[in-house]
Parts: sequence; C-alpha cells; structure tokens
Amino acid sequence: MKTVLGVTGGVAAYKAVYLLRRLQDNGADVRVVMTESAKKFVGELTFSALSGHAVFSELWAANGERSAHVQLANWADAVVVAPCSANTLAKLATGLCDNALVATVFSAHCPVVLAPAMDLEMYRHPSTHRNMEILRGYGYTLVEPETGYLASGLLGQGRMPEPETLLEAVFAAVTPKSLAGLRVVVTAGPTVEALDPVRFLSNHSTGKMGYALAAEAARRGARTTLVSGPVQLPAPYGVERLCVTTARQMFDATTKASVDADVVVKCAAVADFRPANVRTTKIKKNDAPPVIELVPNPDILLELGKNKKTSTTLVGFALETDDEITRALSKLRQKNADLVVLNSLRDEGAGFGGDSNVVTILDKHGGQKRLAKASKSEIAKQIWNHIIEYRKGTWA
Repeated sequence: MKTVLGVTGGVAAYKAVYLLRRLQDNGADVRVVMTESAKKFVGELTFSALSGHAVFSELWAANGERSAHVQLANWADAVVVAPCSANTLAKLATGLCDNALVATVFSAHCPVVLAPAMDLEMYRHPSTHRNMEILRGYGYTLVEPETGYLASGLLGQGRMPEPETLLEAVFAAVTPKSLAGLRVVVTAGPTVEALDPVRFLSNHSTGKMGYALAAEAARRGARTTLVSGPVQLPAPYGVERLCVTTARQMFDATTKASVDADVVVKCAAVADFRPANVRTTKIKKNDAPPVIELVPNPDILLELGKNKKTSTTLVGFALETDDEITRALSKLRQKNADLVVLNSLRDEGAGFGGDSNVVTILDKHGGQKRLAKASKSEIAKQIWNHIIEYRKGTWA
C-alpha cells in the first residue's frame, strides 16, 4: 500500500514516527509531507531516514518544479494526516491551499484519513466541529481524538489516537466494502466460570482469531458487533464490543445481538460446563480435595441454529484433537450451521495463543476448503471471502 503520511504542527507529531513504522511493518511504502510548523516538533531528518525518502515540505521546489504534490497524490493509495491540527482542518474545510500538505490532500483521488489533535478548548470550539462535519461531507474519514492528559496539562478530549488505531482506520478506508449494508455478529475469546471468589474454569483462548474476524468485517463495511469474553486485546476499530464473562452471559448477549444479523460467526471458546455451586469463600488448600459437580452451559450455536432465518448465514468453529472432519461435520449438521471452520491441534501453527492459524472450512452441502498456514488476520480475510462466496451461491 502506497501511503502519504501528512504531519502538522503539534506535540503529537512524535506519534507520527511510530505510525510510520507501523505502516511499514504492514507492508506500506510511506512518503512523508510536513508543514513548517511540524518541523518545530520533529525534524525532517527523522522522517526521511525512517521512510527512506526525502520529506516533501516545500510547495515551490528549488528547481521550479511545481507539480510534486500532484505526482505524490496520484501515486498514493491512501493519505493520512496525523496529527491534523485545528489550523489544517480549517484550511482543508475552507479551501485555503497555501502549503505542500494541503495541496497534496486536495490533489488526492484516494481515501483520506484525518486524525484531529489539539488542546481541549480548541477541540471544543464550534468552528472545529463545523470544519470536521464539512470534511466528513467531502468523504474524508475522521478519527475522533482520544481523552487523556493534553500538552497543556488539561484532562479532556484532544489526544491523537494511538498508531494502532490509526493503522486500522487506514486499512478500513482502503478496503473494498464487500460487506456494506450487512449486520455481522462475531463471538471471541474464552468464557470464565467461577469455582469460588478466587478460582475459575476456563481455557487457553486469547480471542485473536475472533478479533481478527471482527476487525476484517468492519473494514469491509459491515455493522459489526463483537461479543467478547475476557481477553487482553483492544476493541477493533469501528466495532461495537460487548464484554461478557460467563457462558450464560455470552448466550444472552449473542442471542440478543443476532436477532437481526445477516451473518453470525461463533468463534468464541465457550465453556461446555460450569460448577453447579459456586463457593462464597475461597476453597482452602488444607481442606479435603473438593468434589466439583458440573452442569451443562447453554449451547449458543445450537440455539442460534434453531432460530436461524433463511437469510442469515451461521458460521461455527470447531477445535478438535482427533477424528476432526467427522466431528466437525457432525457439529455442522446437529447445530444447523451453514459453515464450520475447523481447527485441529495436530496442525503446526494452529490453535490458541499464536498469531498464525491453519483451518478447514466445511459447508452443509459437503464442500471442504483447507486454508494453508497464515497469520490470523490473513485467515480472517480468507474466511470472509468464503462466507461472501457462500452467500452469493458461488461456493465451489
């Protein structure tokens, strides 16, 4: 992805250095455009050394070349301005084209992502919000600033979002909207069942696969809800996250969220059983080993399959250690799912915790597609490609 990174004047300019690196980590070729004010916070040399390209900051080059902004804009697949100061917001909204950065944005035919960052009262000012609305009307993506301590020492909204958030915003802006207009629900992570106030029953799920699926759905334009068990992951950009703990909580949240869903992907590792009785005090080590009676948890996929509309595509996940295909097909049929994504712990690079996965997708008509080992984000893309094919009737 060819990306123009615009940097304007503000303390948050230092974060643009990290954003540059994150873009490069994800395969982007980055060219940097700076305003004169930006140079007072971070020098050109930093960006030129890291990007491997000269920084563009002078609209009128020494050799008289005046079309550099046009060439750069035509080259780009995406333009991201981070931080985007109140001054630059105003120039972009009103057409005041007096520097290299604004000229480049105005010449761009690709998606433009803006990350406003400024002090609290500047952000609150009506003119700032008016300018932001004008720019949204132009089709630009604006990533709302975060709340926290600002350079002035005030606490409030105005902080530039973290590079990871902006990276996701750029990906979302350039990803074709193949799921636009659809309502998607994804479940992810483990569930946790208390034994006493200290101990619990759970599993090794980290939620990485489900979060990758939710992030990819949102990038493709779906209105996405993520029902998540306890994990150490931030909510994906553009996704509504509902946090739950137990299997019963996940059952309630998922069945409610899925009422009007077009696609439901049940990726969470839900506990099949829970303790019949939860101790109110900690089980002591010097007591006799406890006998724990377990009772079944509600079966979310089974319930969704019973109530599935003909227009809804229901996708389950199956993690198996033996007789994998037979067990996955049995789950698919018993639960009335359309597709099942099979993980085998016998496959190197599959399963909980890691950043890669190996899966086989099975459909209710007997079709099978095995996806080779890849990152979970890449596997998520391929899974959505297959879901879209299935919905269109082009699965083969």
